Amino acid sequence: MSRGLQSMGKRSLNASWAVIAAFLLGIGVSPVGSGGGREPPSAAAPRADRAAGAANPDLLRYAPGYGGIVFTQIPVARVAGAKSSAAGMLRASYGDGGRLVLLAKNGSTRVLTADFESATDPAISFDGKRILFAAKITEGDHWNIFEMAADGSDVHQVTHNAGNCRRPMYQSALFYLNDARPSYQVTFVSDVAGELKEYGPPTATNLYSVRFDGSGIRRLTYGVSASYDPFQMQDGRILFSHWQRSQLGTGVLGRIDLFAVHLDGADYATFSGTQGLPIKHMACTTSKGAVVFVESGHMPWDGAGSIGVLSLRRNLHSYRAITAPTDGLFHSPSPLPDGSILVSRRSADGGAHAIFRLDLESGSLSLVFSQPGYHSLQAVALAERPEPDGHSSVVEDDQNWSKLYCLNVYENDLKRGWMPPGTARRIRVIEGLPRAAGAFLEGSGETADSLSGLVQKRLLGDLDLDDDGSFHLLVPPNTPIQLQIVDRDGMALRTSAWIWAKNKENRGCIGCHEDGERTPDNVFAKALGHDAAELMLPPERRRTVDFRRDIQPILTAKCANRACHGGAVPPLLGEADARRSLGNGDFSPAYLSLLARPATPAQAGRGQYVDPGRARTSRLVWAISGKNTARPWDRIETVPVSKRMPPAGSAPLTEDERRAIIEWIDLGAQFNGLPSDRSNTRAGASGGQP
Repeated sequence: MSRGLQSMGKRSLNASWAVIAAFLLGIGVSPVGSGGGREPPSAAAPRADRAAGAANPDLLRYAPGYGGIVFTQIPVARVAGAKSSAAGMLRASYGDGGRLVLLAKNGSTRVLTADFESATDPAISFDGKRILFAAKITEGDHWNIFEMAADGSDVHQVTHNAGNCRRPMYQSALFYLNDARPSYQVTFVSDVAGELKEYGPPTATNLYSVRFDGSGIRRLTYGVSASYDPFQMQDGRILFSHWQRSQLGTGVLGRIDLFAVHLDGADYATFSGTQGLPIKHMACTTSKGAVVFVESGHMPWDGAGSIGVLSLRRNLHSYRAITAPTDGLFHSPSPLPDGSILVSRRSADGGAHAIFRLDLESGSLSLVFSQPGYHSLQAVALAERPEPDGHSSVVEDDQNWSKLYCLNVYENDLKRGWMPPGTARRIRVIEGLPRAAGAFLEGSGETADSLSGLVQKRLLGDLDLDDDGSFHLLVPPNTPIQLQIVDRDGMALRTSAWIWAKNKENRGCIGCHEDGERTPDNVFAKALGHDAAELMLPPERRRTVDFRRDIQPILTAKCANRACHGGAVPPLLGEADARRSLGNGDFSPAYLSLLARPATPAQAGRGQYVDPGRARTSRLVWAISGKNTARPWDRIETVPVSKRMPPAGSAPLTEDERRAIIEWIDLGAQFNGLPSDRSNTRAGASGGQP
């Protein structure tokens, strides 16, 4: 480390820049609107309770051992015009030009990272004496994780050559069975795998862990879009935000909800469900058992929104809103020892973020710090806090298998009678292969607007369910997987979100989209009485289904004739209109026509003839089946099927051909199979070095 970095933290902010407000409980506060009947504050920002530079002697009342506040400052000019990324579902990648500032308990301020070009994302150690942060030494660097003492001294770099690393978090003790002793590590967010998101650029992010000396990097999450904002709860699990795209082809970009995972990446599970607004992130937990997060219906550049809260005791059924849109936009909540939070806030129509203290019980909001020309964000208290529970792990990197089991697929969230026992016959297991960021659409003719998405899918296998609705599978570890329960006609009834299991992990669920707070019946699942079905074919033997190779020949043989879609009969949709609908990609006219988006608003959530991922709601399947195959939970109005296809005079589809079309749609209606030059080895797939 250079001499300049070793001496960081020696410079101070001009005291005239700062407005330091009192942190006195109950003094000079404004109420924040909530679902509990409190009136929203006036349009004016809460007033400062003390003059610039004044000390805050009463801070020790609620923060014993408090040594100040560390926060990020970013010049307003550096983020002017910034826009959220990934079609409005992810916040902008801000942070360039940022710096970490220490607001001491006597009211003085000091820049801690003067020798860095950019610094952001502070996290405080359990003893309150050290700070993790993300930074760039020069503008052209990748983001890396650094650690320093609370006064800015003793700086050392943690990550090296691990992509862009952001949002570090101190882990509690973790013990692998082959470790000599438990170890303390750092969790962070990185794009090092070099994979595109399911929706498209930019590069996907996942959670990783690393030792403080930079060794032993492990990938923890295997989502196909974005995992970010880790926070360790007191029970030892990591709470984080995760983007899961909705059914491909619906035109809806899905939700960003809260999930939890253990320190080793095992036992990934939903945490917030679909309560509240569709975007939830920047979550933390308080000393009083509340989970606080920022939520919104759309993503502004900084991700700011309203404040929502869950109870740790009933996280799936306890949502309530704390602030209303008229209260302003909030950002980066963090806990204080007394159960309140530090949070940044700006007006809805712009302006700079200032730091406040928010009391979740009374709704009082007190100004802490504001500086014109700067966004003041990510404030965290320099205070000792209890270390979360440690974790022992069964994960072993040299065990190249994992197990998935389900007790009963009929335990679900559907209305009684919608899916009676016997409706589901098989379980289909799909592997997801995100595209490499450096090979985006090269020579394939596909576009980011394609309804089939950017994650290639292939079959790990399928098998019969046991008659009680249970299954037990042996699958590759560290692999994005979707599960589909399939009816007697080969159509997927329901599809899981992307999940994964770690090396040697036994991962189970109660049912299919069931309420996670319900206790299952005390009945032994039949599938657990026999060995797990092995779905461990080598990658070169895993089957794909695509339009060019598998479906186009069927259409050519059975549909491109004078009695059907040949001769004087016009195509389903004009090629020019279909190309405009799909983004002018280099697709065949038949593919363009089948996947084009409808023009009518009432049908905007569906494909013209094919709903990628849902054969049962696709009009093409209705035509070849001679009936509407949608299920009650699809909430699709009854639409008569005008005629069965192919019509009289054409050779009928064989059962294999009909199943191929259904399977193609259920697997995402992909145009091409896996590119021949694509490696089947994903970065970090072994769970070790990425």
